[in-house]
Amino acid sequence: MHEKERHRIIVSAVQEKPVVTVPELVELTDSSEATIRRDIAALHVQKKLRRVRGGAEALHPPQFVGLAGRPFSVSENINSRQKQQIAREAVALCEDGDAIIINGGTTTFQMVHFLVNRRMQVFTNSFPIAEHLIKHSKNTVMVSGGVIYREQSVILSPFDNDVTRNFYAHRMFMGAQGLGPLGLMETDPLLIQAEQKLIDQADDLIVLVDSSKFSKRSSLILCGLKRIATVITDSGIEDRHAAMLESAGVKLIVAGKEETAIEKSSAIS
Repeated sequence: MHEKERHRIIVSAVQEKPVVTVPELVELTDSSEATIRRDIAALHVQKKLRRVRGGAEALHPPQFVGLAGRPFSVSENINSRQKQQIAREAVALCEDGDAIIINGGTTTFQMVHFLVNRRMQVFTNSFPIAEHLIKHSKNTVMVSGGVIYREQSVILSPFDNDVTRNFYAHRMFMGAQGLGPLGLMETDPLLIQAEQKLIDQADDLIVLVDSSKFSKRSSLILCGLKRIATVITDSGIEDRHAAMLESAGVKLIVAGKEETAIEKSSAIS
């Protein structure tokens, strides 16, 4: 990631939270601690933020605190090809007339391209998913009520009696910060609260994660593996992670296996 892009992410992060730590910025930018400390020092000199012990803070602390996690605009460019393959497999599980829930995220967002010619009832807390489906499809779209968090492009409500409780779906499709033996992991308590409400409204939980998410960890557990019906990932998944899902009774769908085989065959010839 270029320095200019890192600086944009760092400045944006400190505008969303009162104080952002060096480890949080390392996670957001996929950079080293040394690089982040240099960036903070440079931005401090430029008077774009204030350097503090272990991190940085805004010169004018935000009145409205945002969510933890990498911005949507950054995440959507990471492993984009794998995300498209995963999304294609996810939409293949759906039929016209189905009622589905699509949680906000950059992998689930890729589903919109394969939903263009479908006719379904879609409930989502993702602003870009709703916007794309309204403009480019005939699907019926419902959105949750609440606050739009610009960086992650999701709509979240802290209240229990919102419209979420009035929608039922056979399947819910969602991504996650990480996936491990303890289950699905996320980075923010408000995300956890909102996503747990959505999960309760669906029979089957379908998790869309690229293979890198099996090595990611977070301190917040959204749900255990037993709650997950299916995981869709790419061909980069390691055998030990596939075995973990199998032992928990989770169905595994590996996207892009045929394309990978063709690429390997072409490389050999």
